[in-house]
Amino acid sequence: MKKFNVTGLCVPSEDYMVDIGGKIEKIVELVNSRCYFTITRARQYGKTTTLACLEKALMDDYIVISTSFEGLEDESFASSKTFCSAFVRQIVKALRFSSASKEYAERWADCAPADFQTLSDHVTAMCEDQKVVLIIDEVDKAGNYRVFLQFLGMLREKFLSRKAGKDYTFHSVILAGIHDIKNIRLKMVNDGLYTPVVSEGAVFNSPWNIAVNFAVDMSFNPAEISTMLAEYENDHHTGMDIAAIAEEIHGYTNGYPFLVTRICQCVDTEPGGKWTTAGIREAVNILVNEKNTLFDDLVKNLENHKDLYSLVYDVLIAGAPRTFTVNNPAIGMGAMYGIIHGNANGTACVANRIFEMVICDYFISKDETEKKKEVNGVLRRDVVKDGRFDMELCMRGFAEHCAELFDEKDRKFLERHGRLIFLSYLKPLINGQGFYHIESQFTDLRRMDIVVDFGRDQFIVELKIWHGDKYKQEAYGQLLGYMESKKAETGYMLTFDFRKGVSKQTMAEWVEFDDRRIFDVVV
Repeated sequence: MKKFNVTGLCVPSEDYMVDIGGKIEKIVELVNSRCYFTITRARQYGKTTTLACLEKALMDDYIVISTSFEGLEDESFASSKTFCSAFVRQIVKALRFSSASKEYAERWADCAPADFQTLSDHVTAMCEDQKVVLIIDEVDKAGNYRVFLQFLGMLREKFLSRKAGKDYTFHSVILAGIHDIKNIRLKMVNDGLYTPVVSEGAVFNSPWNIAVNFAVDMSFNPAEISTMLAEYENDHHTGMDIAAIAEEIHGYTNGYPFLVTRICQCVDTEPGGKWTTAGIREAVNILVNEKNTLFDDLVKNLENHKDLYSLVYDVLIAGAPRTFTVNNPAIGMGAMYGIIHGNANGTACVANRIFEMVICDYFISKDETEKKKEVNGVLRRDVVKDGRFDMELCMRGFAEHCAELFDEKDRKFLERHGRLIFLSYLKPLINGQGFYHIESQFTDLRRMDIVVDFGRDQFIVELKIWHGDKYKQEAYGQLLGYMESKKAETGYMLTFDFRKGVSKQTMAEWVEFDDRRIFDVVV
């Protein structure tokens, strides 16, 4: 019986998989064009599974040497001799499972290179009469070793000599990892792992500048997600609306492969799991509250890179607009780790709703105002009655909470962190029974839209900072438009008014707009 697999390689005979045939065809076109390239994607983005599918697609036309640096020990990178020997052993092992003849594999096994020149000569001999594709996964393993630069340099030299008609080498070389190999020399210099022996300017010359840009979108779109759901439906006959479920999953994940499959796995394996939009939301609630290696890496990368931490906080919580350009080091790093991407407006935002939830929870846990956001025990009991969440009571309680604990001297603090304080207040009230996500495409300095799911109810809450009556009316229109898109008759607006000299008395009222109404709170 097939299953949803989120640990390691997926295979069609054992696992429910998205049909990535269209992506493989595009990669094959690069190989047929004799391109060298790097598949640089974030962790658990399906790189290894993609390479396995690619290998099968190429086997009829090429000798495919598919290996990984993950299995190499540190000693393998100690010198050119140890690396070349280890590399040949990896090739011999890979050829056992390729379409290569036994004689061809034996010729590789007879090679005992003492240096890169000997290895280069052997590659020439082995590629003169054969079309050989070299695939290396987990190249990040080698990223801290100078000998890897020599290896890349050898491949580059042979590639250029072939272009000039003066050498034979691998038909195509594909490297896969998280980090951008093009910048490996600069990274090693910055890390103190490499001191160039030539002019300082040569530090920026890439040993992998022969590689073409790999522009294949490896995320899953709703149509691709539907192929996996259709296969599951054929086996289990749940009666699910495949198109609607695929859209719902994509809405939370933006097609991040691990997240797509993990949500499906939760629905499939959790007691009471249902293939409905409500069932997907329940699976999301399970996912965002679990501990896994992807979320561990997400937090680790924010902890280890202060500029990235500040960027994500500014974009997600403070609503500060940032133009998306990978030439900005912090944005480029966020994109490399799969945390940040560009939206339709060309501004940076968090890559998907799941990451938004996890990162918000992380920011809440880091919030230094812990003592200022304790939730009254009476409110915790009263805000949920008969399984229904009372958002009006929640917002009234938050307004009283702010009036009690904050005063004029906290003005600047609240301007930057007020939204996080509200989320910190909301989380323990819905925790375990519901969740929230930020509609990041609407987040800016003036407004932030939050969608709260609790049981069968969904609440739309807009947080905004007072910028005058004109913007207040615009905010009503924006919220009403978003409510219409969500088919909601009721919305909620929380406004932070930081004007000096204005009465700090909390205002709360229901405002009617034809057949819709908004509960408006000003603090």
